[in-house]
Amino acid sequence: MATTAIIVPCRLESTRFPRKLLHPIKGRPLLLWVAERIRTQTPEFPLYFAVDHELLGEPLRAAGFSVIATNPAHQSGTDRIAEANRQVGADRVINVQADEPLVTAAQIRALAALLEGGAPMATLVTPFTRVVDFYNPNQVKVVLRADGRALYFSRSRMPFSRDLGLTIDDAWVQANPCYKHLGLYGYRADLLEKFASLPAGRYEQIEKLEQLRVLENGYDISCAVTEDPTIGVDTPEDAKKFEQWLGA
Repeated sequence: MATTAIIVPCRLESTRFPRKLLHPIKGRPLLLWVAERIRTQTPEFPLYFAVDHELLGEPLRAAGFSVIATNPAHQSGTDRIAEANRQVGADRVINVQADEPLVTAAQIRALAALLEGGAPMATLVTPFTRVVDFYNPNQVKVVLRADGRALYFSRSRMPFSRDLGLTIDDAWVQANPCYKHLGLYGYRADLLEKFASLPAGRYEQIEKLEQLRVLENGYDISCAVTEDPTIGVDTPEDAKKFEQWLGA
């Protein structure tokens, strides 16, 4: 029987927010908020944490989570979960980011459904609602084919309105197919294992977006649209937003 597992890649160091997964929020590290959220939202899936340092493993094990130690030299989260899945042995793997404390059951199950439908890789997108976010290069954009598969991912705003140029507003962004990429992925095990050996793409190297390696090597990425609210913690300011959300 084919199995689906969740593997969360966890890296101790972070360029923009040093050791953010250990950042305390209401007395607990961010990583534990994410771990508890996943376990509560989707208890039907086996859950593992692929860590690059024992400082991450210790609080997870103490809270009863399954931890797999992985090579700290990995350049991407995908490489890390590929190593972990050699122990887990799942046929399908869902990669939830360790800095997404508001991930929902619907989002995880949407990825699982795309994989069960035969997609080699799946991810999530959500509509932009503010032009300021649409301009932000840290919020990755994606354009989709008519069948919901990804055409391209970029840090630049896509689509670009030739007629309006730089004069677009929130209303235009809301009225057009302007999608933000959410960093949750699903992989079939065969593609996950191949990922590390695929040649890095030119666009991947320019944009610094590893999912472009998959597209550049001829594989499809199926996308599900979600409007569930999310807070990805990339900066200390994001951590404050999440803490404020908890206190709401």
